[in-house]
Amino acid sequence: MGHSFHIPVLGLAFSIDSPIKVAKFGISSVISIVDDELIERIRKYYSELHDKPYTPIFKTEDDARARRITSYLDLVQDLVDEQVDRLQSAELDQDQELNQYFELLPDNSETKTLYLAIKKEKYDENRKDKTRCLKQKMVIGDIDVNIMSKVDKINVDNKGNTLEEQYSDASAALRGFANSKLSSSVILSAGMNPRLYSYLAELEQFRPDNVGKFLKKITLKVSDYRSAFIQAKFLAKKGIWISEFRIESGLNCGGHAFATDGFLLGPILEEFKAQRNNLTQELFPIYQHALAEKGIQIDQIPEVKFTVQGGIGTAAEQSFLLDYYGLDRTGWGSPFLLVPEATTVDTHTLNTLSTAEKDDFYISGASPLGVPFNNFRKSTAEQQRLQRIADNRPGSPCTKKYLISNTEFTDEPICSASRAYQHKKLKELKLKNLDTEIYTKEYNKITEKVCLCEGLASSAYLKYNITKPKENKAVAICPGPNTAYFKGPYSLFEMVDHIYGRRDLLAGVKRPSLFINELNLYVDYIRTYVETNLNDVNDKKEKYLTKFKQQLHEGIDYYKNLKDKISALSNNVKQDLLTQLAEAEKQLKSIEFISTKELSENNIY
Repeated sequence: MGHSFHIPVLGLAFSIDSPIKVAKFGISSVISIVDDELIERIRKYYSELHDKPYTPIFKTEDDARARRITSYLDLVQDLVDEQVDRLQSAELDQDQELNQYFELLPDNSETKTLYLAIKKEKYDENRKDKTRCLKQKMVIGDIDVNIMSKVDKINVDNKGNTLEEQYSDASAALRGFANSKLSSSVILSAGMNPRLYSYLAELEQFRPDNVGKFLKKITLKVSDYRSAFIQAKFLAKKGIWISEFRIESGLNCGGHAFATDGFLLGPILEEFKAQRNNLTQELFPIYQHALAEKGIQIDQIPEVKFTVQGGIGTAAEQSFLLDYYGLDRTGWGSPFLLVPEATTVDTHTLNTLSTAEKDDFYISGASPLGVPFNNFRKSTAEQQRLQRIADNRPGSPCTKKYLISNTEFTDEPICSASRAYQHKKLKELKLKNLDTEIYTKEYNKITEKVCLCEGLASSAYLKYNITKPKENKAVAICPGPNTAYFKGPYSLFEMVDHIYGRRDLLAGVKRPSLFINELNLYVDYIRTYVETNLNDVNDKKEKYLTKFKQQLHEGIDYYKNLKDKISALSNNVKQDLLTQLAEAEKQLKSIEFISTKELSENNIY
């Protein structure tokens, strides 16, 4: 048995080299392959650090994006292989990292039990043989990659001619992974992209071999069962198998927050638990038929894993999720931002995160994608945004153009966080002659957007001292709200021990459970929705509110019935849970659209 957790993708830079740091210890992590400029510069940094040959791949070269990604992933695999080879040849009694590998394992691991027994034995030939067997049980952590499916700009060549679809951002990134040495998974997130999925089906690297094994696997990050089934069925028809469903809380997570329509994590996991066998049984014949049309025969259902991430904070939550829902692994993301041995966060941001309070973390409209975004008030990117507004120069220079999509004012798409867009949008806003309150709200909505392409990458440049002259050094970071309860920095040992219950990093900290935290986030979310739409109520929005609240009430009822199944909870904690659920119910009842007539009758105007 290896580790029962993984480190999910963290921004652009924060987990860009995590496998180089933790894979040797058997810990799986995820690299974002959205930003090939960041990837190329980190490849140069690590090549020079380890005396590896480095030949730059310039943006103007043919298929540069895909080739940059392939070259970096190959380097990561080579470095991890060298690390593991060194551990395999090291002496157990002399090498600290070799011992660390085994000590980090969960206590119920057979490999760890064997290790502890060997450590007690006297040094002789028998012990040597056992140590060789022990080393053979070492498992390298997965080196997975992440693609945001819908971040898929169509590109042009040096003469401005539109390139074929296979050179779009997401397709090129996928090809970069497919052509690499890695034998791991690509995590597809941020919704369905039929064009990307169709291209995926063309790549032979994702097809099974003659014994049904995969060189490259597909992981689907989802926030509800229905979406998982629709996407998996679409891919199965094209001969693509989903090897892992990575279930993520809609709001209680880092990065972009893809809220459900009021479906909470507990009921969602319950549905996956009840349907997981039906899911694979229904998908396999479709997949089998699609492969047969490609001349590939497969008789056994390939392995499927189910994992969960988003807001997990204690060993009790970790154990409950794995045991009750029968999950294969959990994801611990934001807490690892406070672990320098695992992630790449510049010193200033690390220190600021370590001393932050709950109110410093909030769901914002900062993303140019138009999706709610988990933000950090004390980030230097947020400070820079406010200073630009104060200087009457809102917006950012747009250099990387990964998130360009708006065509309100231009034929060519531009980014809504760019200075060019915000200048035009604010000019249009002034002509509307709105009253001060409404104007201010609209102004703030426009200028809230921030450049994520630069901001989410700059932490690595600062950390490794590879910033370029005049380069923007402001750091954007997107930690989940769960980060507020952790006060790092922590060592890798400390965080892993906390996950497995060997120490408690939150001792004395009053923290609601991950289920309650998520519920409160959804209550706040729907309250904000109502407040935002008070002046523009229609039947569709009324129905949305009613359905949303109904789903939340059903989720609350589910948790009331669930409390007695959580054996790790004391009676006091169970009572606290009921109190918190009752408070959420009370808050929900007060959230309603109030008509103009009702406002007048209640003297609210």
